[in-house]
Amino acid sequence: MAAGLGLLRLPPAQFWSMTPRELAAALRGGLGLGPRTPIGRGDLTRLMDRFPDRN
Repeated sequence: MAAGLGLLRLPPAQFWSMTPRELAAALRGGLGLGPRTPIGRGDLTRLMDRFPDRN
């Protein structure tokens, strides 16, 4: 709770609605522990093909 509400300064409603995976990703990003380089175009294209937007 201290990390989500204190470090990340999330509103309580947003904190409590997050899944553990979402909180972990927010902490990695908020603390600068995530990937240091963005994904490449090829990886992005593969992800877009695998998970297309649905209208």
